[in-house]
Amino acid sequence: MSEQTGMFGVHGSGDTSGFGGLVRSAVSTGSTERPYGGYFDDIADDLERAYPEFNDAIERVVVDRGELTLHVKREKLFDVAMKLRDTESLRFELCLGVNGVHYPSDAGRELHAVYPLLSMTHNRRIRLEVSVPDVDPHIPSLVEVWAGNNWHERETFDMFGIIFDGHPGLTRILMPDDWPGHPQRKDYPLGGISIEYKGATVPAPSERRSYN
Repeated sequence: MSEQTGMFGVHGSGDTSGFGGLVRSAVSTGSTERPYGGYFDDIADDLERAYPEFNDAIERVVVDRGELTLHVKREKLFDVAMKLRDTESLRFELCLGVNGVHYPSDAGRELHAVYPLLSMTHNRRIRLEVSVPDVDPHIPSLVEVWAGNNWHERETFDMFGIIFDGHPGLTRILMPDDWPGHPQRKDYPLGGISIEYKGATVPAPSERRSYN
């Protein structure tokens, strides 16, 4: 267990959120023991039968707040995704995108990619999560498995710097091509530019006062 201060645990960033004095404990959730409950056990059993390398591919299984998350090794992500999509008893036909997360204090696993999956056939939901170091932020693209991930992977690359190997056109989608850095990382400088609005000027976030 570690302790974080400020809204995101970042120091010297010009915190304008009002949460500069926030102190909270950061807890790492370990693997959940069986039985998971509900249909989660069925999903784990069916995936293990369909994919004999299950124990080598899945780092941990976490059931928290009524949600099942499979933490997958990045080199096994594509194979696991294919099994989840194509196995008759699983049929996760829809991936709702990919979300980036940045944990600067999680040494060697700073960048996470989270994939919410939906089985329309069986009316079930789970999540996949992959963790990579920020010095080697490569994850296999899943566009070939779920074509709708195309723009989502581009956005996650743009905002977090995660590189999706095999993506058909991995370019920025929100920021200009020459933009420095990745704005949704927690160590990204607040910065900004002043904005004129109806004759008044709103200062850039980095020029506003901090809350102590």
